[in-house]
Amino acid sequence: MPLFLGTTLACLRWQERGAIAVICGGALYVAGMFVVTVGFNVQLNDQLAAADTATGAATPVCARYLTEWTFWNHVRTIASTAAAVLFIVAIATRP
Repeated sequence: MPLFLGTTLACLRWQERGAIAVICGGALYVAGMFVVTVGFNVQLNDQLAAADTATGAATPVCARYLTEWTFWNHVRTIASTAAAVLFIVAIATRP
């Protein structure tokens, strides 16, 4: 993965208009989508899957899951939308 990201940055034409928007959009997408998914949503999914639904012990896990997963899903949605806007700005500013 680091090699892939490195080659992507090496291919970027830094002197062109819109390069900063591409960098910011890419960073926002990686942090807001990938890091949030791996760091929060996957862990919450795993906790929910491990909860014992046969007893009442799963109820607080489900309530926590609903609140936290929804919050982090909103973060991912906003970050992805903002990244898309930055990519559109980058495309629109190029000659």
